[in-house]
Amino acid sequence: MKYQKLGNTDIDVSVVALGTWALGGGSVWTDRDSTVDEAKRLLDACKEHGINYIDTAPVYGTGVSEELLGEALKGRRQDFILQTKCSLNWRNEGGNFHYERDGDTVNNDTRAPAVKKDVEDSLRRMKTDYIDSIIVHYVCKSFPVEETVGALEDLIKEGKIRTYGLSNSQPADLHEYKAAPTKVTDGVSVVQEFFSILSPFHGRDYFEACKKYGTTFQTYGVLEEGFLTSPSFMDKEFKKTDIRSRLPWVGESYKEGLRKAFMIWEPMCKQHNCSFAQLVEAWALTQYDRMSLLVGMRKPENVADNAKCVDIKLSPEEIIMMEEAVKAIQVEVLDK
Repeated sequence: MKYQKLGNTDIDVSVVALGTWALGGGSVWTDRDSTVDEAKRLLDACKEHGINYIDTAPVYGTGVSEELLGEALKGRRQDFILQTKCSLNWRNEGGNFHYERDGDTVNNDTRAPAVKKDVEDSLRRMKTDYIDSIIVHYVCKSFPVEETVGALEDLIKEGKIRTYGLSNSQPADLHEYKAAPTKVTDGVSVVQEFFSILSPFHGRDYFEACKKYGTTFQTYGVLEEGFLTSPSFMDKEFKKTDIRSRLPWVGESYKEGLRKAFMIWEPMCKQHNCSFAQLVEAWALTQYDRMSLLVGMRKPENVADNAKCVDIKLSPEEIIMMEEAVKAIQVEVLDK
């Protein structure tokens, strides 16, 4: 595994990070519900393969993902860099309506009291006294950025978090957050945004802003929720509430384009002795020099496979060939 600093902090994180959205289960991930033992085995595999960066969020299963991680982290909290999120909550204490799911109404609230309560709730669910990184899950224009940053800086002074970042945002949001007065830090250290070879435009628009501030760019969706792992994945069927049923790649025209791309990529996989997942992850790593790959994984064997992507060196010609193979089916915006 390879490591890098998280933004301008002194926090060393693995280039590949464990995404735990699917651990939350519920109507969004309908394959199966995860157990504490499965979460423990997942962290065992992360430790074995050098992945120390874990990402979760309160709304992943409305607390379930954080609770499972809390149990799995017992006795080894110090082995991992733990990242969760704030702003989305189901406490019915105000904010902007975001969605209703599984019987709960989730609001987006970036006011100081909500941010601090979010962190306290996450600390309790994960049974830890500090969180390494907090991400503002959805940037909100309804409340002052200065208030949100002030709350995050207070939490750092109190030793409850170490750094913070943004998600589901735009480059202008990063500029605005960076312009806000800070008390004890350099401000935002990481932005977490959707980015893949099938939808690279938002990320590429963001890279220059990240370079300006030395910010880590953390992708989510680099494997497009599994659709970039193998041609056989496209044969799966998902319930209407499942996140994967809303992606373009379930459409026949997109499936045909993906099948053609896999045929073009297959010789490259043989050349590099790698899986399709490793190949597209290696491509992502060529796109920005402070890239963090946030990959959703539920099985130990997934961890072993994804960890190897950092050792693959693609030529400029291969990078172009990979992109050309999917150019006709790339999309600007995804519903995630």
